[in-house]
Amino acid sequence: MEATYFFDPVCPFTWRTSRWLLAVAESRDITIHWRAFSLSILNGDDTPEQYRTMMAASSKALRLVEALRADRRDDAIGTFYTEIGNRTHEAGAPITDEIVLEAAAAAGVTDAKSVLEDPAWDEAVRESHETGFAAAGPGIGSPVLMIEGAARGLHGPIISEVPELDEALAIWDATVPLMRSDIFFELKRGRG
Repeated sequence: MEATYFFDPVCPFTWRTSRWLLAVAESRDITIHWRAFSLSILNGDDTPEQYRTMMAASSKALRLVEALRADRRDDAIGTFYTEIGNRTHEAGAPITDEIVLEAAAAAGVTDAKSVLEDPAWDEAVRESHETGFAAAGPGIGSPVLMIEGAARGLHGPIISEVPELDEALAIWDATVPLMRSDIFFELKRGRG
């Protein structure tokens, strides 16, 4: 099965969901395609000042995501995102330009700095973001999951922690038929 995961690396919920998706991918024979979803584009000028430096670093990372996607390097994107998440979400550190460069180097991306600083990639990020938003929006954020056989994407699933494999598979097995249903559009509960 093909799955497309639209993500912003700055989001901790998106990080947890990506780890869930990777956990089920092998067991369910899922090929993951990684795409940019920009919380900076989504929030625009409403981004609080204290998050702007992190959002700028994340926006640069998304340039590299789309450059690697253009080169059909999904595995490199997955590794790059894992390296970012390990340095930020797992380490309790905010995303920075330095972390993004370190993650790119650890992922074996040798030409990262030029891409990270190249605003020409912003249009590809915007197009990817708009594709993900159109698939699951309005009223959504990062992440967006799309699977083959489903007409629309899904915001989430949003999870509080990465589940053990049995529970991860149960969530996947429940999510797929909901996504493929043309009449389903929302299932939600408050954080507790």
